[in-house]
Amino acid sequence: MTYRVTLSETAVRQLRKLPAESRRRIVKGMRLLEEDPFRPRPKADILPIRDTEPRKYRLRVGEYRAVYTVAGSEVKVIEVFARGREYR
Repeated sequence: MTYRVTLSETAVRQLRKLPAESRRRIVKGMRLLEEDPFRPRPKADILPIRDTEPRKYRLRVGEYRAVYTVAGSEVKVIEVFARGREYR
């Protein structure tokens, strides 16, 4: 199954503020979500975030995190931020 990755307005705004090299790496990591947004693998460090409804997941790309949800065949990236901040 192929998934479609979309970004929220917040995620787009947060990505634009990042350095070009970091932005490129994060986008590359998000492309891996099209294949399988649930399974951790090399270049796609994925974890479910506990106690979230609907279920949210975290993709780690270097020092950055992308938080997303999965609904059917759509992966919605909610936000992108630097490591160290709490998940909402």
